[in-house]
Amino acid sequence: MPRIPVHTIDSAPQASKEIAAKLEQRMGKFLNIHASMAHSPTVIAAYNGLSEAIDSHGSFDAQTKEAIALAVGNQNGCDYCQAAHTLSARKAGLADEQILAVRAGEVDFDPKIAAITEVAREAAAKAGDVSDPAWQAALDAGWSNEELTEAFAHIAANLFTNYFNHYAGTDLDLPAVPAP
Repeated sequence: MPRIPVHTIDSAPQASKEIAAKLEQRMGKFLNIHASMAHSPTVIAAYNGLSEAIDSHGSFDAQTKEAIALAVGNQNGCDYCQAAHTLSARKAGLADEQILAVRAGEVDFDPKIAAITEVAREAAAKAGDVSDPAWQAALDAGWSNEELTEAFAHIAANLFTNYFNHYAGTDLDLPAVPAP
């Protein structure tokens, strides 16, 4: 049961309505996560700010972004984000078996994705700490220091949504996904 009211665009606080409407248009529906975030203009604006920064300045392709989201969401046990990013990962071209592999931390289909998702998984599990071997493996796989720095923004954005869903008790309004 959600702890925070789930709004419609019309019932959201006035200061949240513009961002809420943009999110509804972008996603095709007003998802429960956004409908709960809208209860606080600060929360929905913070989420939107992270998203816009990544969209405007990020260099990762859709598959990489979704793989990071799946790895972080799995590490944090966020069923909502796993469901949302499974749908997005499919749209980005990842097959179901690849999605499950990313979620399980057993990526064998792409060494670059394997390396970046291990960095993301470790960062999510260890309050930002990433082991030297995982970092070096990412460099060896072809990720630059600039890209590994950018990865932090993707990790942070996904931690934000994972933690919000746990905090708010967001009800799943997307198809549930099986455990990896």
